Amino acid sequence: MVSLLMIAIAAWGKWFGLVSSFQVVGGVIGVGVFLFFVALAGLIGAVKHHQVLLFFYMIVLFMVFIVQFSVSSACLAINKEQQDHLLEVGWNNSRSTQKDVEKTLNCCGFRQVDLNATCRAACFPNHSCLPCADKIQEHADEVLRFVGGTGLFFSFTEMVGVWLTYRYRNQKDPRANPSAFL
Repeated sequence: MVSLLMIAIAAWGKWFGLVSSFQVVGGVIGVGVFLFFVALAGLIGAVKHHQVLLFFYMIVLFMVFIVQFSVSSACLAINKEQQDHLLEVGWNNSRSTQKDVEKTLNCCGFRQVDLNATCRAACFPNHSCLPCADKIQEHADEVLRFVGGTGLFFSFTEMVGVWLTYRYRNQKDPRANPSAFL
C-alpha cells in the first residue's frame, strides 16, 4: 500500500505541476516500484511457503528499515541552522527548483530580492516581492516533522514484518503431504 501511495502521489504532483523536477518524481516512483517488488516477493514467498524467498525478503526489508529509520531520525533531529544551510545549498544547486518555489510561494531570491534578475513570481513586476528564505523555512519545518514522524512509524511496522517473517519462515506448509520430508 505504501509503495502504491508513493507512486500515486509522485505522479499526482507531476501531473498538477506541483513538482517540475523529473529527477525527484522519477526517484520517488523508482523507490515506490522497488518497495512494490519487495512486498510482492514477500507475498509470493508467504503464499508458496518458500523459505529462500522469505529469507531474502526479510533481509531486504531489514535493510529498508535501517535506511528509513536513519532518514526519519535525521529529519526529526535537524535544527534550524542545519535546515537553513541545506535549503540554501539546494537553492543554489537547482535553477528549476528556484523557479518553482518563486512561482508557488510568490517570492524572489533566497535572502534578498535582486531586481535585475528574472523571477516568475506574480509580485515581481510590482517590485513588492519578499525573499523566499523565510517562507521556505516555515514549510520546511512542518514537512520535516511530518515526514520524520510518518517514516518512523512505518519503519517500526517494517520491523514487525521482519520479526513475523523470521518467526514463521520455517513453518511447514499445511497443504503439503504430511508424510513427505519437509
